[in-house]
Amino acid sequence: MTEASVKIPCPPELGKILGIKTQTTMQAEAFTHAFIANSVPGKGKQCPVDKLAHKAVVLEYARSKKVKEKRKRKKSKGLNAKQKRELKVFQIKPEHQKYELFLPLHDLWKQYIIDLCNGLKPGSNPLSIQQKLLKADFHGAIITVVRSKCPSYVGTTGILVQEFKHVFKIITKEDRMKVIPKRNSVFAVEINGFVSHIFGSKFEHRASERAAKKFKVKGTIDL
Repeated sequence: MTEASVKIPCPPELGKILGIKTQTTMQAEAFTHAFIANSVPGKGKQCPVDKLAHKAVVLEYARSKKVKEKRKRKKSKGLNAKQKRELKVFQIKPEHQKYELFLPLHDLWKQYIIDLCNGLKPGSNPLSIQQKLLKADFHGAIITVVRSKCPSYVGTTGILVQEFKHVFKIITKEDRMKVIPKRNSVFAVEINGFVSHIFGSKFEHRASERAAKKFKVKGTIDL
């Protein structure tokens, strides 16, 4: 309280309803001094009221770092790979294994590849397109097995719905899910008349890992 403070007494009518009495100036100032002394950090130290004029006063102690660290630890972490397998997160339900359901995904993938390769023009640099396709996401692409160590896979065609490190999962036009190993297999991908070949043995990376991987141009190319 300061000398310039304005003291507004409680109206008598309101005082009767609430059952309170208006304090005298001395009582109000004594209460204010005691409240500030008990509320300001650093108990036991006298805090002059005049030094607090026109200043913000923190009446609550800051939380300790230990409390904040405990709260961070309590935050739930994502599922690990084993938990995802147990919960069958990556499995597509049989009723969803329909070729037609993934055709819109294929249309989006075609537009994505065209934008990635700047339109796939006839005069485009094949090496530049090859490097972009190496890091591209193939979910939604229609791929065909053209060569494989297992003859039964040759000729299999479908929309790629899941890509893992060692296998492709595709949905055929007959609404059948096929799991094709990458190793010892060669896949063909057609994009607006451009046909690219994926050598699965050199493509054994997860899609996220492949996007960040630096490929070296050698005599045997990946696409």
